[in-house]
Amino acid sequence: MSAPSRSPQELHDTIAGGIGESPLRPDGTLKVRGEFAYSSDLWHEDMLWGATLRSPHPHARIVRLDVSRALAQPGVHAVLTHEDVPGENVYGLKVQDTPVLADGVVRYQGEPVAILAADHPEIARQALKEIVVEYDVLEPVTDPERAAHDDTLPKLHPGGNLVRHQRIVKGDPDATADVVVTGVYEIGMQDQAFLGPESGLAVPAEDGGVDLYLATQWLHVDQRQTAKALGLPLEKVRLTLSGVGGAFGGREDLSMQIHSCLLALRTGRPVKMVYNRLESFFGHVHRHPAKMYYEHGATRDGKLVYVRAKLYFDGGAYASKTPVVVGNGTTLSVGPYDVPNAHIEGWGVYTNNPTCGAMRGLGAVQPTYAYESQMDKLAAALGMDPAELRIRNALSEGSTVVTGQVVDFPAPVAELVQRVRDLPLPPSRTGDADIRELPGGASNTTHGEGVVRGVGYGVTIKNISYAEGLDDYSTARVRLEVIGGEAVAMVHTAAAEVGQGLVTLQQQIARTELGVTRVSVHPADTSVGDAGSSSASRQTYVTGGAVRNACRAVAETVYKRLGVPADGMTLAGGKVVAADGEVVADLAELLGDSAIEETREFHHRKTYPLDPETGQGDAHVQYGFSAHRAVVDVDLDLGLVKVVQLDCAQDVGKAMNPDAVVAQIQGGSAQGLGLAVMEEILVEDGKVRNPSFTDYLIPTILDMPPMRVEVLERPDPHAPYGVRGVGEPPTISATPAIANAIRAATGLELPRVPIRPEYITGA
Repeated sequence: MSAPSRSPQELHDTIAGGIGESPLRPDGTLKVRGEFAYSSDLWHEDMLWGATLRSPHPHARIVRLDVSRALAQPGVHAVLTHEDVPGENVYGLKVQDTPVLADGVVRYQGEPVAILAADHPEIARQALKEIVVEYDVLEPVTDPERAAHDDTLPKLHPGGNLVRHQRIVKGDPDATADVVVTGVYEIGMQDQAFLGPESGLAVPAEDGGVDLYLATQWLHVDQRQTAKALGLPLEKVRLTLSGVGGAFGGREDLSMQIHSCLLALRTGRPVKMVYNRLESFFGHVHRHPAKMYYEHGATRDGKLVYVRAKLYFDGGAYASKTPVVVGNGTTLSVGPYDVPNAHIEGWGVYTNNPTCGAMRGLGAVQPTYAYESQMDKLAAALGMDPAELRIRNALSEGSTVVTGQVVDFPAPVAELVQRVRDLPLPPSRTGDADIRELPGGASNTTHGEGVVRGVGYGVTIKNISYAEGLDDYSTARVRLEVIGGEAVAMVHTAAAEVGQGLVTLQQQIARTELGVTRVSVHPADTSVGDAGSSSASRQTYVTGGAVRNACRAVAETVYKRLGVPADGMTLAGGKVVAADGEVVADLAELLGDSAIEETREFHHRKTYPLDPETGQGDAHVQYGFSAHRAVVDVDLDLGLVKVVQLDCAQDVGKAMNPDAVVAQIQGGSAQGLGLAVMEEILVEDGKVRNPSFTDYLIPTILDMPPMRVEVLERPDPHAPYGVRGVGEPPTISATPAIANAIRAATGLELPRVPIRPEYITGA
């Protein structure tokens, strides 16, 4: 006798926390209460503490290096230099150019020269002072534009100072137009400013290998680079993700990974390394500063005719993600606009400034600031409303971007601009306004005199996932078994949860696909296949696709056991349900004491390298779009800025977790605000002047204004569930919106961000 029929939708409705809902994050309460275990909390009996000696010079030859006094200190168990690296003393994400420990020369302030392990962190710190290093200080190369063209400068690497040069040519590069505007724009060096410092624990294993527990963004790429330096096979270098206190790209490159493993293998004891805040500023990469020359030409009725641009990206001492930044920067250089003619050139170069690499909005933040500044300048020259100019030139489905690639998925750019334009503006200030709502806040710097208001827009296009021919994929293992009389799913991937809610998302997908309530997520480690990096707004797309594929493979095995065709069948409410709603079987009864486990990969559709001469090619998988409208008050006398309102509209394809989507948009907007008005690593002659949260300013809750967020869902037919990456676009479009609002208030050119008070006052 069959069970009573229920509709598939009714059964799905019994599964709380599936796709499209916003279940409570399993890590949320712990983080709010201060009980979450981060990598810096790791502990092991009998462990040692590692420490790093870093160069005080941005460019120097090492004349003498003597570690004997440090090694003789009580409590010190090992002191290592480049001579102690058993494998290759070089690594890198895209280019193998970064020493594990400096060998003969240092190329940036803070470069690791030696490492040691001691019984206590204070013993380790004091022992570093006993290492003798004599340097022959050299003149640093610090100007990226000169580094790109001046052959008389010192060559920082054997191949010279050029990391990548990319040209994009579309249509007629010599096209002319009725109205032309030009500008030169600069963007400062922004830091990811994550709160959890670089940290991890390396534990030597009986098989001669090592187990490393750490905070990272990409377990498998860390494994490959670490194993190569250790001279060990991959299977002897095992990595497990620990609690990550933020990332934003700053954990893509190695920091303490190889160093802690070297010390653990040398001493035969667990070694923990935790950077303090100052060291963290030297221990990870930053956002590329850039200088950009732009020229826009348009018809008198506001249609873009051409864009010409030259972009210089300062990669610092080592390549890191500079090749990708140049690729993204040039291919996204004209924005989400239909431009028939373009001639773009981009350079990424080595200097003796701090190494720059991945940061949220990789390669798109810099040109977006420039071209959105240009769009406002063009609107003024045409006497047009800035929002209307953007709408008139917006990309749409079927448009061709600057690389010749056709946008074959929804691209509601015009609608996004219309959405933010039409949102209510904040009420006008009155004479009796609370001074806490004015620039300067409760410091009582003004009562409204000299304060003016401005409104500005920022719109962006950002590629999602990796590009230019890379086979970007993820792997997921899903197990379905009975625990406590109930069918339970286990999801295992190597995808890094860095605060974006990926653990919750994997649970949501498994609940939806397998129709079960209980889903656990195995700790991310290298015992399962590669999941790629938690960057490029790719994990929901790629790992989400892998989890979906593995779940569907499990479901197919269920149907095979029942001997029923998969067509029309579904798993819902812990049951196997036919198309007509008839319950065919109970999952728990069907499984019994057995389990079903399947591993699957997800590969997105192919991309292709750019033509080396013209930059034409289908380089990207997908684009994300967002638009901001900023309202600011500016004190013209003191140069102080208050962002009064910052509204955003973004297309996310499918809101897999609506609360998480809004949180990502709000968080990204905060980082964009920081870059607009306060965040910059100050570098003079290659030296960092503000490596602390005292002097490197980031927005607080008092700096963030009210936000209205409009979420559009225009599914991408090529993506799992129609999703579109969410995390990066809001960071990118927030900065130019705020900058354009400040320009509207002041009438000033303001060609550089962050916009400092002296830029406004002229002091």
